Amino acid sequence: KENQQPRPMNQPSLQVHPELRPFAERLPRLSVHARNLWLWRLLTRLQRASRPPEDIRVHNIFIPSRAGGTKLRLRIYRPRAAASPLASLLWLHGGGYVMGKPEMDDSTCIQYAREVGILVASVDYRCAPTHPFPTPLEDAYTALTWLHSHAEELGLASERIAIGGESGGGGLAAALAQLALDRREVQPVFQLLVYPMLDDRTALRADLAEDWTMLWSQASNRFGWESYLKQPCGAAEVPPYSVPARRNNLSGLPPAWIGVGTLDLFHEEDLAYARRLNECEVACELHVVPGAFHGFDVTAPQAQVVQEFRRSQIAALKMSLTGLPVESGN
Repeated sequence: KENQQPRPMNQPSLQVHPELRPFAERLPRLSVHARNLWLWRLLTRLQRASRPPEDIRVHNIFIPSRAGGTKLRLRIYRPRAAASPLASLLWLHGGGYVMGKPEMDDSTCIQYAREVGILVASVDYRCAPTHPFPTPLEDAYTALTWLHSHAEELGLASERIAIGGESGGGGLAAALAQLALDRREVQPVFQLLVYPMLDDRTALRADLAEDWTMLWSQASNRFGWESYLKQPCGAAEVPPYSVPARRNNLSGLPPAWIGVGTLDLFHEEDLAYARRLNECEVACELHVVPGAFHGFDVTAPQAQVVQEFRRSQIAALKMSLTGLPVESGN
């Protein structure tokens, strides 16, 4: 899995994983753009929160924003039986930098909290195009520093904070790791990057065919990046920390886990980032799923291939935050 090589994505012979094929056939081929963003956001708002299980306490808290005058919502997932001090994971939901909310990932965050035995704090960060870079990243940084400074009252171990996210949230998590490294206020110990959105230049690739992309297309990718950056994709210069893959030196970043499918639009950029981390002597575990498309784990949560994908994340989180391997059978 660690030695996967980029492959041309416009070949018609590309096959969806057998377990995922029934779900892929039902997925609509839709893109996110300026004219329908309101509808995508409405559908997201209408999504109901999961009913919390008895063993996990789920609640919302509001913390001060650095901008002043606004409050930032954190959705907290905490095992009821876990002893303090707990390690923690700051989680950033997906949505291509333009939409989303913490409740989208309730089941994922509950699983992390339960199986790793940690507190998970999911950030309701503000999104582009209303709030372009650096606002979403600064919201994430505000949440990270708040979690660190309030660790004692929350019953947390301030030296054991990981950061993570999926898709656009994974890109924010990667950028947050870079920002935290340079600001030197808080040093996360691990980054969990689930098919992260890392490189605006992918949106310029003419060899990526639109007809096979599922859940996140090239058109959506361009719209997401240009909404976030407020400039065309692939510009010669981008602001520091806005595009994680554009950072020249990745040395000193926390260890990482990166997972992506071979049919994901972000496949090549994720492999390239993992390779660069390793070249800079940053430990990075790469988990590549053959025939998996973007968001496959959300689409088919009960599939065996998805369970293996999640077990890899759980194992990496548990080892990095507790130093313990996952028990056999988990």
